[in-house]
Amino acid sequence: MPVEWDWWTVEFGDAHAGAAGVLVDDSEPGPVYFDVGSGSEVPSTTHWSAYDGRARRPRAEALRAVCACGWRGPAQYLLDWDAIGDQPLYEADVDLAGPLADWNAHLSLVRDKAVPLPEPLAALLVEMTEQLTATAGDAPLAALRAAGVLERIAARVARETAGALCDAGMSAETVATGLGTTRSKALVLLLTAQDR
Repeated sequence: MPVEWDWWTVEFGDAHAGAAGVLVDDSEPGPVYFDVGSGSEVPSTTHWSAYDGRARRPRAEALRAVCACGWRGPAQYLLDWDAIGDQPLYEADVDLAGPLADWNAHLSLVRDKAVPLPEPLAALLVEMTEQLTATAGDAPLAALRAAGVLERIAARVARETAGALCDAGMSAETVATGLGTTRSKALVLLLTAQDR
């Protein structure tokens, strides 16, 4: 069961999605299941708010930041069950500012290690985003056509560039760090480029 991510950025997508992770007895518990009667499918979740000790589910002792890349925040934020009482966690006023700040600090480190975009290219991308957004409001079909053209250009350039990196013997780890993505996504990019 995948984690249900609470936080996400356009820059890193699902490679660095974040959430408040649950700790019970200093470890991350498995998913919780919901008994909905008979049937072959039993709904489950890993969202922090489900770990409230109700209906024989584990009761979270603390929260910490977690990231899709496997990173886990070092800080633990204890839950005050005296203040929460017997209400469900999703109704309680649980402060997620600590885990969110830790995840943002993790993203800052990922961003710092990633290859910076040349300033003219970064400015062009901002301008293009603004133009596409404006066009989507005025002429949505034209914006959709432009988005399709950009997708094809991006796919071609990505294949060619990844192929050149592959030919140069660049490792998946180096590509992952440079792009701010996971090793497995970088490896897929490099392997796909070999089919060019």
